[in-house]
Amino acid sequence: MPRMVVTIDGVVIKEVPLTSERTTVGRRPYNHIVIDHLAVSGEHAVVLLAPDGSAEVEDLGSTNGTTVNGQPVQRQALRSGDTVEMGHYKLRYLADEQPPEYEKTVFIRPGMAPAPVVPSSPPPNVHPSTTVPRPPVATHIPHVPPLLLQASVRVVTGPAAGREVALTKVVTTLGKPGVAVASITRRPHGFVLAHVEGEQRPLLNGQALATGAVPLHSGDRIGLAGTEMEFVQG
Repeated sequence: MPRMVVTIDGVVIKEVPLTSERTTVGRRPYNHIVIDHLAVSGEHAVVLLAPDGSAEVEDLGSTNGTTVNGQPVQRQALRSGDTVEMGHYKLRYLADEQPPEYEKTVFIRPGMAPAPVVPSSPPPNVHPSTTVPRPPVATHIPHVPPLLLQASVRVVTGPAAGREVALTKVVTTLGKPGVAVASITRRPHGFVLAHVEGEQRPLLNGQALATGAVPLHSGDRIGLAGTEMEFVQG
């Protein structure tokens, strides 16, 4: 299914599947893709999806304009991988693609018996002309998916103290729009924390979060919009 991947400063905020003919983008809450930033107009742009699967982006008379791959546009056809920019936000268009064929990668379970070795010469007491039945050779090894990292955020202070949120999505956003918003992104080898928007930068173990994504470790304390949380992994 075609989709738009929304990022800011290289950090993925959300992925929005394009399920209708018109997908609006803007600051107002009724848009399909809401970007709460002053550089984005209330009704900034619309992504048009044709019956044949092709897509176009059209600027809706926004104040700061819309660009595709760095070029200002009024209406522009989109190719998979094109980047639509609105203010500091980037929306990468990804067309419908075939899922990867994971079966081509072979995984072996711990403790799995090795494949039997076929003897290169007849065993003793067998006449050379006698045909020795060969043991069957496995032609398929079932796919074993890698273990998913498990983590959660536990609220330590504030009205929601004690609440625990499992980090089951690729990207989980936390905070209050317009005040302080951070994201926790799942990566192959762990989780990272990044500042998304707002004048108040998140605190990590009492220190203001630096620019870019910072790795998280179990037990780390996150301060955001007056609420303190604990990152728990494992």
